[in-house]
Amino acid sequence: MTSSIPTAAVLLIGDEILSGRTKDANLGYIADYLTVVGIDLKEARVVSDEEADIVAALNALRARYTYVFTTGGIGPTHDDITADCVAAAFGVAIDHHPEALRILREHWAGRGIEENEARLRMARIPDSAELIPNPVSKAPGFHIGNVFVMAGVPKIMQAMLDAVAPKLTGGAVMLSRTVPLDLGEGDVAARLKEIQAAHHGVMIGSYPYERDGRFATNIVVRSRDEAAVTAAAAEVERLPEELGGKSAS
Repeated sequence: MTSSIPTAAVLLIGDEILSGRTKDANLGYIADYLTVVGIDLKEARVVSDEEADIVAALNALRARYTYVFTTGGIGPTHDDITADCVAAAFGVAIDHHPEALRILREHWAGRGIEENEARLRMARIPDSAELIPNPVSKAPGFHIGNVFVMAGVPKIMQAMLDAVAPKLTGGAVMLSRTVPLDLGEGDVAARLKEIQAAHHGVMIGSYPYERDGRFATNIVVRSRDEAAVTAAAAEVERLPEELGGKSAS
């Protein structure tokens, strides 16, 4: 890692996402969460419920980034194979975890739920992994190495992310300023390139949108240095005067 800022990747697992049957609601939440704690989300992938694909993606991502967060594939059905794939990626065995069994059996007994082979699958955890608590439905996620394995159901995933947050080491928080301009991207592109070149360590992005039948642009200025954000944003704010447009409010 050349950067002192921790980095992360998200691996979304499930045929239902790729088919469009399930609309992912986790990636944006994780991205916002990591930004707040000072971790740069650098990559996101979606893979099907195929062991070889999941293992390959896990090994590639965990070697490249500080943290990897997976969602999906840890339920009771035959296609919930994430735990097995993580075990294969790390080269460890997998079996029913005593504490996971205790948690689940206590939960089932309290609700009159029958214990069966399918439900017991949710207690299968790779060797040496630590459990991630699940206060919503009790079936735990787990953490091994730099990989955090969480549920795909958004409410459960969010609770698990709160639980793992103390284990994460963040850096300086990324700051951002949005400058709306009543100008098209083509109008501002050349000047934005010059402003970007003049402000090292600042990232400037342009995001066009349509309003009242014409195109306008939101310019987002990002940096971990507040003074740098302020200086670059000030130059962007002067673009309407320079180019004959106006700020969009």
